[in-house]
Order: sequence, then C-alpha cells, then structure tokens
Amino acid sequence: MGFGEAFKMAIKSILSKKGRSILTMLGVIIGVGAVIAAVAYAQGTTKNITDSISSMGSNLISVNVMGRGSNRKVTYDQMKQFAEDNSDTISGIAPSLSTSGVTVKYGSLSMTTTTMLGTSPEYEEINSRPVSSGRFLIDSDIENRQKVALIGTAVVNTLFIDQDPVGEKIKINGTIFTVVGVLSELESGETSTEDDYIIVPITVAQRIGRNTTIRNFSVQAVNAEDVDPIIEKLEAFLLTIFKSDSAYRVTNSEQMLEALDEVTGTMMAMLGGIAAISLAVGGIGIMNIMLVSVTERTREIGIRKAIGAKKRNILIQFLIEAIMVTGLGGLIGVLLGVCVIKFIFGGFGLVPEAYSTFWMVTSFGISLIVGIVFGMFPAVKAANLNPIEALRFE
Repeated sequence: MGFGEAFKMAIKSILSKKGRSILTMLGVIIGVGAVIAAVAYAQGTTKNITDSISSMGSNLISVNVMGRGSNRKVTYDQMKQFAEDNSDTISGIAPSLSTSGVTVKYGSLSMTTTTMLGTSPEYEEINSRPVSSGRFLIDSDIENRQKVALIGTAVVNTLFIDQDPVGEKIKINGTIFTVVGVLSELESGETSTEDDYIIVPITVAQRIGRNTTIRNFSVQAVNAEDVDPIIEKLEAFLLTIFKSDSAYRVTNSEQMLEALDEVTGTMMAMLGGIAAISLAVGGIGIMNIMLVSVTERTREIGIRKAIGAKKRNILIQFLIEAIMVTGLGGLIGVLLGVCVIKFIFGGFGLVPEAYSTFWMVTSFGISLIVGIVFGMFPAVKAANLNPIEALRFE
C-alpha cells in the first residue's frame, strides 16, 4: 500500500467519525488560537507603549521619586533652578502631580472618574499636549496659584454638549475653576483614556490635593547627545538632596524601550510555555482517541494484515491520521486567532492589530509535531497487533 492510499484511508476514517474528529481537534484549535491571540494582544499593547515613548523623542528624561514617607523631597522650585543653571543643555522641565478619581461638575452634570494633573507651562511642549482651543498654562498661573484648568475632550463631551467650554466655570472636588483651554484629542474623546484629563497649575494641584510631594518630573534636553551628561548631573544633584540613590530613578526613553523589550521577551517566553502546555493537553486527548480507534478497528487491522499489509503500512496509516487531525486543528486554530485579532482586538479598538507570521507558522508546526509525537504510540500499537488475535477480537 502506497502513501497515497494510506492518505485516502486516513481521510475516510476521519470523515466517518466527524463528531469525534472535531472534538479531538478542539484542544489543538483552542491552544493554537489562544497562543496567536495572546501574542497579538501582547504585541499590540507593546506597540502602544512603544509609540507613546517614541513620540516623546530621544531627548526626554524622566525623574521618578521612589520612596514614600521620607522627610526629604525635591521641589518644583529646586528642579526649575537646576534647569536654569543648565539652560545650555536643558530646554525645559515639567512636574507631574496626578490625582485620579476627581469629581468634576458643570451645572447639573458631573463625572467622577477624571484624572487631574498638576504641571507647568513646559508640559505642553515636552509631552506634546497642545490645545485645540483656548490657551495652555502660563507662568503667572503657577506663580499666582490661579484656579484655571485645561480639559480633555472626554470631559467636554460629557459636560459641555454642543457648547464651547472656554471661559466657563467648573467645580473640581468642590473648588471653582475657569476653563482656559481644551486639550487636543488623542483617543476619540473616550472616558478612561488620555482624553479624560484635566490639567491645572502645579501649585494649585498641591494645595487641592494636600500633597506637596512631586514624584515625577519630565526633563527635555536641547539635543539627544546632551542626555547622558544631563542624567549624570541630575543624579549628582538628587543625591545631594536624598542622600541615597535608591530614593529616585532617572531614565530616558531609550532605557524605557530597552526595559520594555525585556518585559516583552519574558512575556513571550511565558506565552510559549502556556502554548506548550495547552498543545500537550490537546495531544494527550488525541492519543486517547487514537487508542480508542485502534481498539475499535482491531478486526480491520487483522484483516489487512492477513491479506498482506505490513507493519509499516499500518503504522503510516495511523500516523497520517493523527497528523491530519492535528494539522487541520492547527490550521483552524490559526484562522480562529486571526479572526480574534481582526474582529475583537481591531473591531473593538482594544489594541492595534498585530499579526505575527512567526508565531502562526510556529504554532501550526507545533500542532503537526504534536500529531507525530502523540500519534506514534497508538500507531505502533496498531502496527504490532498479532493478526490472528486481531481476527479473533470481538
């Protein structure tokens, strides 16, 4: 019996038990589809973060104060003075003091999930947050603690329906503010996004939030080649304040991207482990079904051996059958994963669509290997059946 005939017999056997064949494939389908979808979600999320970091430019430096409860802190005035002392290499510095879940009211309308960000005029250029109408913060707003606010389009869409908010009064946690500008839209004006923000002067945010400790600063270098020298100066400056280098962290966008690559690599390795486990479970199911198939077809195997079929012919037939089941399951799993990426991730805008040819081919290839590995034992068992005992089998 040739390979072609064994292939035809394997197809006939699979089609004769359609329901069982589909259930046998199910483990492989889910395993392969889940791996492709999970990898796409991880890559899409990574792309979002990478694009966000890259958009900041290679000359952006971030300062994060780590410790809590310390009696030492760095103030906005200190950081601003540091920037002025190094104005030849530093073009701007912006503090960030964030308070989530603030209540914003306008007339009878209100929202309670908005984030309030206290910062300075330099934030607009450093973090690329221009206004679509009105103005951004100015120095006098900081110096005089003016209760002015810039609002994102999510806040506009909720509180100012068909109305220009610039010049209107709003209440933030009970304090009256004047809206002086609307931030440019980043994410379709949806709540719980970058558009669901209110920006106020840093000095006002400290007073309202009753928190004078600023834990995040953005520093912009004049040129990319100035970044490393500035980082050295910043670390020396902060060390004189905190007396310990564990109390702060100074990083630039390239270091952030390197750290992100490490996290992504770990995530991919974890996904690979999950894939191996899920496909192994599917393979065990295939082996069990194939063993049942060998038992059911014992007399058929005995008859074929009696009329001249060799061990190799029986082995190839059952092995082809197992490979076809897992291969078809792997192919359907790839299509399932692509559909999830296209219609769920992309359709609902969860993350950018990311199709990894490597993982698709790898997952499909692993499904074929699973067929070979877990189909070998039932195939060998079928090939080693004694034809006389097989013919006697009831």
